[in-house]
Amino acid sequence: MTNLSVNIKSNEKSYPIFIEDEDTALLKEKILSFVEGRNFLVIISEKVEKLYGKTLKFPKENVFILKDGEKEKNFNNYKKITERALKMKLTRKDAFIAIGGGVVGDLTGFAASTYMRGIDFIQVPTTLLACVDSSVGGKTAIDTDYGKNLVGTFYQPKAVFINPNFLKTLDERQFKTGLGEVVKYSFIEKSCKCEEDLNLTNFLSEKAEMIVNRDERVLSKLIEICVKLKISVVEKDEKEGGLRRILNFGHTYGHAIEKITKYKKYTHGEAIVEGMKFAFNLAVKRNLIDKNYKFLAEDVIKKFNFVDIPEFDMEKMIELMQMDKKATFDKIVFILPTDYSTVEAFELDSKDLL
Repeated sequence: MTNLSVNIKSNEKSYPIFIEDEDTALLKEKILSFVEGRNFLVIISEKVEKLYGKTLKFPKENVFILKDGEKEKNFNNYKKITERALKMKLTRKDAFIAIGGGVVGDLTGFAASTYMRGIDFIQVPTTLLACVDSSVGGKTAIDTDYGKNLVGTFYQPKAVFINPNFLKTLDERQFKTGLGEVVKYSFIEKSCKCEEDLNLTNFLSEKAEMIVNRDERVLSKLIEICVKLKISVVEKDEKEGGLRRILNFGHTYGHAIEKITKYKKYTHGEAIVEGMKFAFNLAVKRNLIDKNYKFLAEDVIKKFNFVDIPEFDMEKMIELMQMDKKATFDKIVFILPTDYSTVEAFELDSKDLL
């Protein structure tokens, strides 16, 4: 078992992250040891409940099953969760428990941050994407008709339990979407200012086949590396005031792909991979990096056989990118590579992109 912790000095918040490849039947007792009160509400993905509900053995009266899909991260389900908690008479000393992917974690975290002005919540990510990214750092949100994650809070969990066993039943496409975020960390590693030299790019190159085949030990190590990088960033910048922006590498263009295809054609990770390719091309055109580094990055990406995404009308994409929540009044914020595993934020206007 690997025990990590997040220590945010700005508000003296800290919480543990447990990475343990163990029998999922043992999780319930460990999770409930972090519930200070006597009551709790488990918000669990419908797919995960079907696969692991009987193993986890949470009482039915304490379980809210959330249908799968990004579209479920909405105001209506937020209302259902909070009203269910009120009906159960949950107090500030009780807790919400999120078991599922990023949609479950984001929605549960947002509900927890606003219920009684803040109730404890515990993250149990069951997808690779949630394990390496969304379960750590305290970003919570719901989606609106105007875009993803436009209504949300920064609210840290009480604890995070990462069990790679859940990844055995993850479908191939969702596994690959998580790998998209994993690859992202390799390109931003040095900018994360982690005290350890983790060499993620080399790890991905050397262990690519074992990663694709979901070797348990390799996956556990891979998750540990990514989480350490995420912790390093979050501890220094909890609310995206500066350094945390680097985590959005590939996301400006990637989010625009998701929007233009109405979140139906490509997964988040697939869109982010295409966003990183766009960022590398843009960095070469702006003489921030040489072509050799771009080719090296493309070789890393090719090892995981991500889906190819066609180009879209650039004027439409710019219009969508200008709506991004990181954009300023007349500038689009891009995170671009400037050296090996190093990125910086740049504010560009439409002329720079056309």
